[in-house]
Amino acid sequence: MPITFENIFTHGHVVVENNLYKHYHFPEMLSRYDSNFIEYKTLPSLDEFKEAERYLREYHLKNGQKHIKFKFPENGEVPVELVNYLNLAEYDIGFLELYTIQPNQFPDVKDHPDIEVQMVTEKNLKVFLNLQYQQDIVFGSNYANQKVELNKQIFKDPNFMQILALYQGTPAGAVEVIISKDTAEIDNLGVDEAFQKRGIGSRIQKFVMDTFQDKTILLVADGMDTPKDMYRRQNYQYLGYQYYCQKVDEN
Repeated sequence: MPITFENIFTHGHVVVENNLYKHYHFPEMLSRYDSNFIEYKTLPSLDEFKEAERYLREYHLKNGQKHIKFKFPENGEVPVELVNYLNLAEYDIGFLELYTIQPNQFPDVKDHPDIEVQMVTEKNLKVFLNLQYQQDIVFGSNYANQKVELNKQIFKDPNFMQILALYQGTPAGAVEVIISKDTAEIDNLGVDEAFQKRGIGSRIQKFVMDTFQDKTILLVADGMDTPKDMYRRQNYQYLGYQYYCQKVDEN
């Protein structure tokens, strides 16, 4: 079965579904844009988008949410009329790219004496949570604290694995792996800015490849960001793209 964006896990609950879209809502983290959005099944007309826009804004305002976000169908070009409207309405427009790799296709990575990669257990959970908190605090303390609680829930879920990387004993990077029957999805791969360009990200990925040798590894990259170039160099296969738009009301 071909892998598509449908295989990507979403922290969120479908609260409304119709022929045009699915509405995802995640009351556990209302400020998490990637958990609270509308995802279109087919490309909307301008009028259909405006109607959904009004609906989502009202829904979010009732919950104290200041953002609205929409994802468009995979490999679908957004109509010019709609793009013009989004630009005039000052939406941020971007796109995601889907990649997969078979673990044995990942380049060989030699061990490094300064880098240790380990699965998160009760023993190192607090260290992992603290590292994630420090990375999330840039989005505000409310977001960072809610993310801690989400990470605690994920830790207890057998369908997830959290991985921590240490550089000379100092927490330096982490990733979350979402496990299904045939795939393992790399999510939230991050290396602390102070430890970048030392091969930590590659060693975290190699740990995933070695752990899930019988599964297809998949991930989503920001199409506007540079990590996607690294994934291509590491033999990941590009499968497709998905446009999205989002807007934050600061009033």
